[in-house]
Amino acid sequence: MVNHTSSTKTISLDKYGIKNAKVNYQLSSDELHAETLAKGQGKESSTGTLAVNTGEFTGRSPKDRFIVKDAVTEDRVWWGNINIPFDSDKFEALYDKVVDYLSEKELYVRDSYACADDNYRLNIRVINEYPWSNMFAHNMFLRPTEAELENFEPEWTIVNAPGFMANPEEDGTRQHNFAILDFTRKIALIGGTGYTGEIKKGIFSALNFILPVFKETLPMHCSANVGKDGDTAIFFGLSGTGKTTLSTDANRSLIGDDEHGWTKENTVFNFEGGCYAKVINLSQEQEPEIYGAIKKGAILENVIMDGNGVVDYSDTSITQNTRVSYPIYHIDNIKEPSIGKNPKNIFFLTADAFGVLPPISKLTPSQAAYHFISGYTAKVAGTEAGVVEPVPSFSACFGAPFMPLHPTKYADMLSKKMKDAGVNVWLVNTGWTGGPYGVGTRMKLKYTRAMINAALNGDLGSYNYEDYHIHSVFGVAQPRQCHGVPTEVLSPRATWKDDEAYYTMAFKLSNAFRKNFEQFEKNASEEIRRGGPQRYAF
Repeated sequence: MVNHTSSTKTISLDKYGIKNAKVNYQLSSDELHAETLAKGQGKESSTGTLAVNTGEFTGRSPKDRFIVKDAVTEDRVWWGNINIPFDSDKFEALYDKVVDYLSEKELYVRDSYACADDNYRLNIRVINEYPWSNMFAHNMFLRPTEAELENFEPEWTIVNAPGFMANPEEDGTRQHNFAILDFTRKIALIGGTGYTGEIKKGIFSALNFILPVFKETLPMHCSANVGKDGDTAIFFGLSGTGKTTLSTDANRSLIGDDEHGWTKENTVFNFEGGCYAKVINLSQEQEPEIYGAIKKGAILENVIMDGNGVVDYSDTSITQNTRVSYPIYHIDNIKEPSIGKNPKNIFFLTADAFGVLPPISKLTPSQAAYHFISGYTAKVAGTEAGVVEPVPSFSACFGAPFMPLHPTKYADMLSKKMKDAGVNVWLVNTGWTGGPYGVGTRMKLKYTRAMINAALNGDLGSYNYEDYHIHSVFGVAQPRQCHGVPTEVLSPRATWKDDEAYYTMAFKLSNAFRKNFEQFEKNASEEIRRGGPQRYAF
């Protein structure tokens, strides 16, 4: 639903402990845009898009993400550096401080929901300190109709106070910012950070616990689209690997670009009502659908504009993590409702900066489970302080920071669903070819699109040895030919000038895979362990 006007309904926040607040309930996107400009918290770009600066934090802060440890979570959550426990009494005390801080203020409240499939719908109330944070919630969550709002009962509440700074010694946090989930109280408490991604990832993390534990549904950090014949495709991948770009295709209808569930009824549904895309080096030529979605109603984050409001998407002087959020209806070719059938193809996207993985390869079920648990991509020089050469980066299930359960729980669910559905699984390298970062070049987007289209159309052949070459280090099956792609590009070794250098780098990466997987060995089946690459002792 396109929300152009605010709701006539009024609400009180007294039951949340927030007293005497001026409540702006369910304001439209246009009204929130205007409020942000009036308060001097944003500017307008030449396309009419709202542009904001999120302040100190321009990305998530995973070391400041906590889960309350209580009777619901104690024996279920995979506790550690990703899921950091938080004391229940400490949470209650901190919550009281936050709502006291919000009392007497002008606040922005939005009722919305997650999960496009009504059987899994999660009603959410979002309480924001800033109007642009509330506009982000309008863009990213699903939007109830006016009739649905009349008797709306929220199941979860997000309390978002960017201006509140915690006292670590008193409050039990690591520093002044925090994002805490309480599954008993059903509250996501966020403070000390203006980065809007914490809002959507809070609910994503909650659903990653709720759906598998209570609903027999696999939550996935992936994008999804559907072809004209109803065939669904899923794209897993970490930030920067092309998840949003490759699923936004003029020839296929977009289900969603980031977060989905795969149900026991064999459907795939979007959690969200919008998209949150990286815009670094965005161009109209390369990504026309995303470029066209950046208009009135969208929010640009941490971009640089000139005096006429023209955005320089190549400017990373604030952050490399420049972003845009927009409601999904800004994309012309979308699936309505945002639900698809059982997938026929799954793509694992990786930006391999070592330049050794094939640009596309077909995985066996055991390899698929292994690569899913591994969740590999690479960091390149300049993305983080101290990174001067490619560094392997592993994030279990392509979304470890948001996964409260042990990764093998999700991998076992995915393996079973893949087998039951007879799905094809592909590993796609959107990273480097012809050598590692600094030597080779980034894979051309037109080649990646051609390979994905060939896989979707069934043109890459059946899983027979005559159709594929088995990679000698990673054991994956790389096709020998693909329409629209030079033959030598399909073989990563053939793109290198030095065979010895190639295999040295390939084994270096395979060892990194195996070293990372050691943490999962005792929980992984023998079948999954067989899916890994060869080991080489230097």
